[in-house]
Amino acid sequence: MTLRPLAPADLPALLALDAATNSHPWHPDNWRDSLASHCCLGLWDGDALLGFAVASRVLDEAELLAIAIAPTHQRQGLGRFLLEAVQRQLAQAGAATLFLEVRAGNRPAQALYDALGGTETGIRARYYPLPGGGREDAHLYAFTLAAQP
Repeated sequence: MTLRPLAPADLPALLALDAATNSHPWHPDNWRDSLASHCCLGLWDGDALLGFAVASRVLDEAELLAIAIAPTHQRQGLGRFLLEAVQRQLAQAGAATLFLEVRAGNRPAQALYDALGGTETGIRARYYPLPGGGREDAHLYAFTLAAQP
């Protein structure tokens, strides 16, 4: 497996994986903007994109905008590997804190964030749209990033 920054040429693979893992995938223009201005990492097995993480950074704060692992490769430690990699990259760039939100119903992700030292800081009511209509709460997390030498 290879971890590398994502590039515009990766857009078709990103769109496919986003559609496979997200009930409301990003528009291609959102992906183009992120590839041009954010920290975007991809986890590859040969030509197959297994996961991605996208984070924005302003001064010493960062926000995880998206993270996903291909359904066939979930529950194998790849999400942990990818999140730790993006945390290291953000810390090296000067970020001290990483923020994210996660669906209230996404218990596996919440367990991962708890295991990696994330602190739940609140709830954003009715934040995420649900596929059949309605809204789902988001749990807010914050991570203190380790200073890099």
